[in-house]
Amino acid sequence: MGTKKHKTEQIVSILRQFEVEIASGKKLDEICKTVGISINTYYKWKQNYGGLKTSEAKRYRGLEEENNRLKKVVAEQAIDIQILREFKKKVELE
Repeated sequence: MGTKKHKTEQIVSILRQFEVEIASGKKLDEICKTVGISINTYYKWKQNYGGLKTSEAKRYRGLEEENNRLKKVVAEQAIDIQILREFKKKVELE
């Protein structure tokens, strides 16, 4: 199966679909085939997003995006600090 990027809201809705279909008696592997994900992906999603409502999922996604942005800022600052340290060493040697 190819990799697809699902939005958090889509994942929550797919998990709800799973709950409905499992309650109606379908097997997990059959549902996974129809949705187009692996069983491992289902369990991973259930662990991370199980029990979330759509509004909570939107907030969660926003927090993930903010976290990624902050990680990039910290990485850029670490590079800047390293460059300044190397420059300082060169200046002290001269």
